[in-house]
Amino acid sequence: MAPPDRTTALSKISALCRAIYGDVLGAAAYARLQQVIAAHPPLTPKHSAELTQRDAMLITYGDQVRAPGQPPLQTLADFCARHLTGAISTIHLLPFYPYTSDDGFAVVDYRAVNPALGSWADIARLGESFRLMFDAVINHVSAQSAWFQGYLRGEAQYQDYFITVTDRPDLSSVVRPRALPLLTPFDALHGRRTVWTTFSADQIDLNYANPHVLAEMVDVLLFYAARGADFIRLDAVAYLWKEIGTPCIYLPNTHRVIQIFRAALDAVAPHVRLVTETNVPHHDNITYFGDGFNEAQLVYNFALPPLVLHTLQTGDARALTQWASALSLPSKHVTFLNFLASHDGIGLNPVRGILSGREIHALVTRTLDVGGLISESHTPDGAHRPYEMNVNYFDALSFGARSEAETMDRFIAAHAILMAMQGMPALYFHSLFGSRGWPEGVRQLGHRRAINRQKLDRAELEHALAEPTSRRTRLFTRLTHLLRARAGHPAFHPCGEQRIVSCVPSVFALLRIAPDDRARALCLVNVSAEDQLVQLPWRALLGTNNAVRDLLSGARLNVHGPSLELEPYEARWLSVP
Repeated sequence: MAPPDRTTALSKISALCRAIYGDVLGAAAYARLQQVIAAHPPLTPKHSAELTQRDAMLITYGDQVRAPGQPPLQTLADFCARHLTGAISTIHLLPFYPYTSDDGFAVVDYRAVNPALGSWADIARLGESFRLMFDAVINHVSAQSAWFQGYLRGEAQYQDYFITVTDRPDLSSVVRPRALPLLTPFDALHGRRTVWTTFSADQIDLNYANPHVLAEMVDVLLFYAARGADFIRLDAVAYLWKEIGTPCIYLPNTHRVIQIFRAALDAVAPHVRLVTETNVPHHDNITYFGDGFNEAQLVYNFALPPLVLHTLQTGDARALTQWASALSLPSKHVTFLNFLASHDGIGLNPVRGILSGREIHALVTRTLDVGGLISESHTPDGAHRPYEMNVNYFDALSFGARSEAETMDRFIAAHAILMAMQGMPALYFHSLFGSRGWPEGVRQLGHRRAINRQKLDRAELEHALAEPTSRRTRLFTRLTHLLRARAGHPAFHPCGEQRIVSCVPSVFALLRIAPDDRARALCLVNVSAEDQLVQLPWRALLGTNNAVRDLLSGARLNVHGPSLELEPYEARWLSVP
């Protein structure tokens, strides 16, 4: 489907502005957005605009690897060019802007690069070899930002940029992602002001009921596109619109704002894809695809990390199989961003209603048993409940393992599931390079998420990768082998079809089909510590009762009979030779 032209995009924006703000204010909002869009000339992509099976994403901080005397963004570019060319197509740079807290997510200046990391020239250099995803931290801004400081000084321009709460409104129904105060008082020029702070006292929520805020953020997104973003991640976007008396999440105007973002990008940079980050129950998460054409092109598949963890900790794939069998996409122009680990913890809300309360409690208990931590959130009734598990994914999979080698096999099995699933796979730096958790970081930095955010010395990392028997080398070699096998077969196209195959409880089985139906791959993963015998209708699945090729081992297998044996945690991707 061809992207809409600028006239069509502007027509959509006009209608959306009126739906959000009403006729009079909506007309003014639209006029301002017209000016913003007109100030940005049309952009052409530096890389191919199409997604294929060769696309995979690395999630990383800009200073993830460090070398003395070199800006970290330059170090990262050198390191990635050396080790990831041909295996990773896209790099998600976590917020690289000046910030004051939350490891980058309290942004001081949206349009600047943190000088401690490097410069826009360093970003451009990284973008020469890889597609880039930028973070748009659009729900909130740092308390030290020029906007909020102007608000405190009483500057008229910024008085409606933030949500000032007076009196004592009933906020009991507001959904909270963290167990922190929703409102924070500040001393301002005209007296004490209480403002909305969903995530922390240093992260001041923006007021999108003010059309000038919307125009500012559209301008920021188009600026990112001009600076080389191929993907833009909308951080915490589910909380964007607030209305007192509602849960302040999943509100219709949030979706309308996303649709304006999408239309503005379609008008200027139609190759740039929006990615929504909404760590919420799965049925709510997928609403951010919109109708398949008007909101995000990719949605984080938040249910996948805890489901895969549950599957491999229990040796039982039934919950994962049942959930995956119900997955669907609203069009062939959108897909999932699949991941297992990231800079954040493993969210539990996405699997509420998929796993039982007892099963979620077991995940929490196992996380604590391996040295992980649990973050809690507020429920509307004021209670606390587990919100996310703060643990390195490798460590989480070590629960009950008899050796590190067995944990490694589980880890590779988990990623064989990840990379086989319909969508684009994303791997966190610490997963790809075989890191363990960093409990010392929690003690040093004072927050639970630090357990999976250690920064690495490049020389030490290179030394470990040069040692063939090191854990880092063994995991990196096996993971990049999976990535290259996936890249080499058209059945793994991110928008190709996916069918779940009925199998024994300890085997996850799915069939991937290329968009043109000319290639198929049957993916089997034994999620248990025991041998498993599978019996499948090979001809119906792959069109043969003869030999098949294992894309992972390269071996040819005879499938004259109906049975195939899988060793503990073994993965096979089977295709017709």
